[in-house]
Amino acid sequence: MLFDGSTTQEQFSALGENFVSYFLINHARVGPNDRILDIGCGLGQKARPLTRFLSSDGSYRGLDIVSKAIDWCRDHYRAFPNFEFSLADVFSSEYNPDGKVLAKKLVLPYPDESFDCVLLASVFTHLLPDDVEHYFQEIARVTRPGARMISTYFLFNDEARSHIRAGRIHLPFRKARSLRKQVHRVLDPDVPEKAVAYEEDWVRALHLRNRLSIVEITYGNWSGRTDLVLCLQDTIIAVKE
Repeated sequence: MLFDGSTTQEQFSALGENFVSYFLINHARVGPNDRILDIGCGLGQKARPLTRFLSSDGSYRGLDIVSKAIDWCRDHYRAFPNFEFSLADVFSSEYNPDGKVLAKKLVLPYPDESFDCVLLASVFTHLLPDDVEHYFQEIARVTRPGARMISTYFLFNDEARSHIRAGRIHLPFRKARSLRKQVHRVLDPDVPEKAVAYEEDWVRALHLRNRLSIVEITYGNWSGRTDLVLCLQDTIIAVKE
């Protein structure tokens, strides 16, 4: 059932443990009593280590568009009453081609200012610009002031472009077929949501427009950079103003 970039149970566990420890706990300073929303939770890669970290006063809400993943998590996390998993029937040409809701129309099923932390690992790498903009608006709505947002991307900037020219890039992104300002590239023009990369300046501006202050960027190895933290994608930590 693995569809999150891991191919074995050992790799699945290691990726989740590393991400939660390095980014959520040590860098974003997520606490055991925090209310966490994991958009794109998949099979619970991040939920697994959080069962040992969160207290009974903390909570975890996982949301995904793959129904089999949500069914699996609901079954296997029944022993954790503060963990809850919900299905969003959002269309994705890659992961949910029968979905009935467009990503740019999704309303997150949570009240305003519900969360202390929102996590999106490998979500914006599968969404097109209009969808990303809408998700940011919804995230700004459901987070309280001071909440942390941890999200991953394929970010195009001058360093990434220099690695491309040197032939070091691992993923051959190409310009997308788009009538709007060119802010993104795709891996497969026929299935654009398979993998999407964004100009870093555009992503930074999107954070600012939604009152999310970027406090840290850790670049992954997708563009040929040296692998420092066992992370393919670029990770941004931001704080809600």
